[in-house]
Amino acid sequence: MTKLRPVLLLAIAATGTSACMSALAGWQRGGWLSERLVWIATGVVLVAGAHLLPALCRSVPSAIRLAGGLLWLACRAATAYGHGVFFLFAQQHAGAVRQASVPVASVPVHRALPAVMEERADVVASLATANARRCVANCAKLQIRRTSLAARLDALDAEAAQVRRYQAIEESNVAHRDSAHDDPVTSRLVAVIGATQAKLDLLAGLMVAVVLECVACLLWWLALMPTEHKPRIANRRKAAPPVTATPLLTTPAPTYVPETESEVTKLKREIEAGVVKPTVVSIRQHLACSQAKAAALRKQVIQLS
Repeated sequence: MTKLRPVLLLAIAATGTSACMSALAGWQRGGWLSERLVWIATGVVLVAGAHLLPALCRSVPSAIRLAGGLLWLACRAATAYGHGVFFLFAQQHAGAVRQASVPVASVPVHRALPAVMEERADVVASLATANARRCVANCAKLQIRRTSLAARLDALDAEAAQVRRYQAIEESNVAHRDSAHDDPVTSRLVAVIGATQAKLDLLAGLMVAVVLECVACLLWWLALMPTEHKPRIANRRKAAPPVTATPLLTTPAPTYVPETESEVTKLKREIEAGVVKPTVVSIRQHLACSQAKAAALRKQVIQLS
């Protein structure tokens, strides 16, 4: 029982983790509170079936075991799907948190670049018209208009350059936020493997879910394994029969055994006392030795007799 206790604790922890993931996935997939509760209950039942069916169907007949195996595969597939939903939502939430923590460079309010370029085109047309006119009467006024249009054109060019810098800053902010949204490991795997970020996120979630389910199934299989009660043999020698209360005159005197008694002599004495049968099997079980040694000792005992 002491050996099974850590396995049982690990199995409970694995099933509890999987049930929490299914519960969170069911909460995300439901709309109303009642729908969310039903989704949670369904996910927990499927998790229990995926983890406990192999251990519970171990000693049932073959037909029931086959049906249990099919149901187990269905429960595994449904549980893996629910875990995939959980991992995808978790990655989205983590990406949103990472995006919110990214520092963003502030950009002042400005006009859009197409509006600036449209006004610049009007100024260029007006300046070209002014430059094409000949001075007849009021040359100073025409010169002032040409100068003001040229200054206006320079201001619009500066504004367009400033808007382009603002756009570059905004694009950099968006790039930093997008890079922070993706998982750092899968984003690097995308560059190595060439797959899309969404596919790698889904495969990573399903892989973790399958590993968790396999570990939970194995732990429950070991935790619910029936224990075999084997007889505990403290000493392979058979105990001597109990001594009954007899009169002192009929009690046999204890046999003196010298300390230098050999193994063959001792075995002969025990055979004569009825403790050991004069067979190879009985001698081998009594002395916990090999069959060859037991046969040799039996032969020596016969020769000594």
